[in-house]
Amino acid sequence: MGEKVVAGQFDLSDRQRYRDKLRTCLTGLERLLAERRFDRPKNLMGLEIELNLVGTDGMPRMLNGEVLERIASRDFQTELAMFNLEVNIAPHRLGGRVFDRLAEELRTSLAYADRKAGELDAGIVMIGILPTLDRDDLISSNLSDVDRYTLLNDQIVAARGEDFVLDIDGVERLTCTSKSIAPEAACTSVQLHLQVTPGRFADVWNAAQAVAGVQIAVGANSPFLFGRELWRESRPPLFQQSTDTRPPELQAQGVRPRTWFGERWISSAYDLFEENLRYFPALLPICDDEDPLKVLDEGGVPSLAELVLHNGTVYRWNRPVYDIADGVPHLRVENRVLPAGPTITDVIANAAFYYGLVRALAEESRPVWTRMPFEAAAANFDAACRHGIDARMTWPRRGRYGGTVEVDAVSLVRDELLPLAETGLAAWGVEPADRDQYLGVIEERCRRRVNGASWQAATFHRALETGLSREAALAATTRRYGELMRQGEPVHTWPVGLPEPVRLG
Repeated sequence: MGEKVVAGQFDLSDRQRYRDKLRTCLTGLERLLAERRFDRPKNLMGLEIELNLVGTDGMPRMLNGEVLERIASRDFQTELAMFNLEVNIAPHRLGGRVFDRLAEELRTSLAYADRKAGELDAGIVMIGILPTLDRDDLISSNLSDVDRYTLLNDQIVAARGEDFVLDIDGVERLTCTSKSIAPEAACTSVQLHLQVTPGRFADVWNAAQAVAGVQIAVGANSPFLFGRELWRESRPPLFQQSTDTRPPELQAQGVRPRTWFGERWISSAYDLFEENLRYFPALLPICDDEDPLKVLDEGGVPSLAELVLHNGTVYRWNRPVYDIADGVPHLRVENRVLPAGPTITDVIANAAFYYGLVRALAEESRPVWTRMPFEAAAANFDAACRHGIDARMTWPRRGRYGGTVEVDAVSLVRDELLPLAETGLAAWGVEPADRDQYLGVIEERCRRRVNGASWQAATFHRALETGLSREAALAATTRRYGELMRQGEPVHTWPVGLPEPVRLG
């Protein structure tokens, strides 16, 4: 959440005071929108990647405090658990060779961080869910030593009032319980930010929601949890269940989960912030001294601190963000759909595909969200999480007859969406060499029907066939993944299986 939250206790009046302040913030946001106070278009994008710390044996290492001390860079921060880090790349203007520049920055940053972790016999691995995580790794004592994580855990646990239940039925089934939100830390993702004007926000958010399933289909990289093979992208069900403040009775009543795809297309950024207040009780009712309406009356820009904090505790897959830069407010769409990894090239290819596609879809004369029910976008997301590169999608039929059709995700991407992404990147001013290189990675993944999840699963099964136990096969798969990740060639080129042992003599 990025907020400097100090752990403490809340009394009953805190929540009412916070609710009142949230409503005042929402009124302030409404005024800012009405008065057209937001930043002009700058075509700015940003990137964050959550990372895992792993030993040479492929097992998680609870060392983020020590590793961060050695890295000593503000680009790297803690994440929820002690085996997690996050790297933040400064905003870039979309255009030119931006993706090559991003790739080079990431290579430099991650190679440096990996060297520093190596001083502690650890390394950095970009992967959606680390296959070697055990239930004993994901307990509250392994949460990072940061007040806001402790406080958030305490508040979610108190709101739920009982153990969290994980129940994911995929290739195999996992059922277990947890006394804390620590299992959420298994989910490491890539977050793609796009600064947009209020007038364009709804179109960009709707476009991002429409393609969330496609992003997962081509980018899935999280098939294992606690030794079980689950969904091809197991982060979304794990994230929802591990942060679910609703006991079964409230789930049965249709109360919305805090990890939420949404339920409708929108017409304004205001819609999303208003929904967050209407549907979700405060988890961290911490009030700021600022009076946002007074600040507005005096010609200033309010921080809307309570609104920003509350927004950070509602885990939408495409999240609205209000922020201030150089004294001017702006809005961003934060795309939180993708898992981390497998390589920097794959991460940048996923980003290029996303930024090109949302630009093209947001500018269509008959937008996809006017031709497809929102429920279809949500179903596409679920199907992609379950089946990855082999998912089938519902999509608007081409031509004048209208309606929707069911199609293979890979066919949809190759025949219809990659050309749109190409158009969108051209509209951003991205150079053809950059565009073709990274969209070519997506095309090859589709042609070969290979992504991180399919490679992990195939290599794991190949390892089992050699006689390894499940635990040993998962550890060997993780170690091999780390080797190939560091070599940097995109995942569709990776050989399946473990390398042959070197014969001596």
